[in-house]
Amino acid sequence: MTPERFDIYDDQQQWIGTAPRNEVHAKGYWHRSFHCWIVRDEGDKRMVLFQRRRDIKDTFPGYYDITAAGHLVAGEQLQDAHRELEEELGVHTSFDALTYLFTATQQLQGEVRGIPFLDREFSAVYGLCLNQPLESYVLQASEVDSLYEAPLDDLLALFRQEKDTVQASGVRAQQRTFVQEGKALSTPSLDNTPISTSPRTGESLSECTQEITMTSTDLSSNHGDYEHSASAARLICEVSTADFVPHGSTYYIDVLEALKRVHGV
Repeated sequence: MTPERFDIYDDQQQWIGTAPRNEVHAKGYWHRSFHCWIVRDEGDKRMVLFQRRRDIKDTFPGYYDITAAGHLVAGEQLQDAHRELEEELGVHTSFDALTYLFTATQQLQGEVRGIPFLDREFSAVYGLCLNQPLESYVLQASEVDSLYEAPLDDLLALFRQEKDTVQASGVRAQQRTFVQEGKALSTPSLDNTPISTSPRTGESLSECTQEITMTSTDLSSNHGDYEHSASAARLICEVSTADFVPHGSTYYIDVLEALKRVHGV
């Protein structure tokens, strides 16, 4: 497989060429990314959605992060990058439906599985108000572990250090089972890791608990003798600022304040 290539820039956002993804993160080249935060309204309360990154990610695995985000590959424009909404969450919407919030200049660094990285990004940040339940999203198994929501005002208080933790409610990627001749076969994720709705044990982040009993619904399919079942359970987590990708308190506060002004579609 050909490795992803990114356009790279100097610190004045002037294009200087392209480079493979691993080299961009190893050498700290500036590149561009797309951020989109989704909110929904529940009465007079605005909820903010955020995802938990898969443990296999090459930067900040297992951390809570932007609802949907991604790098711009070489030659791509922001209008193209909003594909991340469909890829990661199954959201089909036009780029024009998004509300531009601001552009963030960020430098994040760390080490994953013994490999250091320096992630320097010019990030265009957008908002989207989408009034649908978490269970209606289709999570990309290779990228997104789970999807959560919490009240916007609570998250603001968290990043302003007025609260130590905030309670969030979420769902994990759905487990799909195919039945052939009475035998159940679980469908693996794209990296061949089975998808599970059970909370992980021994997590370094805040522990999750199931709020309701897992339910299953058998659905007919177009796979001959196969039947398809989808299972999902609500999870409850106590999250702290240390559980989020360290974009910085200023970034999160600016995002949350701007999300108050995003209108529904």
